[in-house]
Amino acid sequence: MENVRILGEKNNNIPWQDKPQGFDGVVWRHDGNPIIKWNPTKKSARIFNSAVLPCEDGFIGIFRADHKNGKPQLHVGRSKDGLAWQIEDEEIHWKDENGNDYQPNYSYDPRLVKIEDTYYIVWCAEFGGASLGLGTTKDFKEFVRLENPFIPFNRNGVLFPRKINGKYMLLSRPSDSGHTPFGDIFLSESPDLVHWGRHRRVMSKGGSGWWQGTKIGGGATPIETSEGWLLFYHGVSGTCNGFVYSMGAAILDKENPAKVLYRTRDYLLTPEKDYETTGFVPNVAFPCATLQDAETGRIAIYYGAADTYVAVAYAQVDELVKYIKENSELVHGDDIEFR
Repeated sequence: MENVRILGEKNNNIPWQDKPQGFDGVVWRHDGNPIIKWNPTKKSARIFNSAVLPCEDGFIGIFRADHKNGKPQLHVGRSKDGLAWQIEDEEIHWKDENGNDYQPNYSYDPRLVKIEDTYYIVWCAEFGGASLGLGTTKDFKEFVRLENPFIPFNRNGVLFPRKINGKYMLLSRPSDSGHTPFGDIFLSESPDLVHWGRHRRVMSKGGSGWWQGTKIGGGATPIETSEGWLLFYHGVSGTCNGFVYSMGAAILDKENPAKVLYRTRDYLLTPEKDYETTGFVPNVAFPCATLQDAETGRIAIYYGAADTYVAVAYAQVDELVKYIKENSELVHGDDIEFR
């Protein structure tokens, strides 16, 4: 296999630690985890399941903050090194496209992506039930909330970082009014971020193992590589003591990401450390964002731990893609444009 290339910008200042000596996995944890702990701001009890991007000479993020009244909202955070974050105590205040207040009742699990000169945020909001919110900002000071892309019930909205065949592409995980038993990842496209259609099922829960047998969901913004779109996702198993959220990865076709080329048979990372197994919701490793450097192939993965903390893990794109291809197992329908 030729060297796998990340197709994107150089970001030499992203967080990075070399793989620990003797470690034989392809995703390894930051040794200073968790990077955000309990009570990070005056209003906030916990910050987790959050999204970050390079910005100017540092990094910017949209953070899920569960307030001390128990309700989650989105906050802006800034960092020089991607590890030490200054989180604004005041939540984001949204306006609609006409300048009127359009504040969600609650907001959680954001994804953040820059497409051309605009930053887009997708999150889970209330719209007669859990559904996707969509908004934009140019400066992280003023935020415009767009029309909700889908009807309830839906979570885990992930926009691709560029248009494909002239269309915006959005991954989501439809569900019912309970705790998301449907469990499969779908792809929808739009010419204008208002009208969505051509829905395709991308990936199904299941496989020969149990770690992703209950449900799956898109994680970080897909990374464009020379082998296809690299997608980190979460897989969930149901145990007698509740759900366990683990991290996997897939490679989607570059021109038709409704088709899965390769997909991890085994998880890449599962809750093992105290900050992943013990917290507000135990046994959760929930990827939401990556930072990557096209020059070195380094990837820093940001994930929520135990619905309490923000943690970081690392991977090298060459090694990771090689592992995914050599240890791939597709689920029925993954390799076709399922409609």
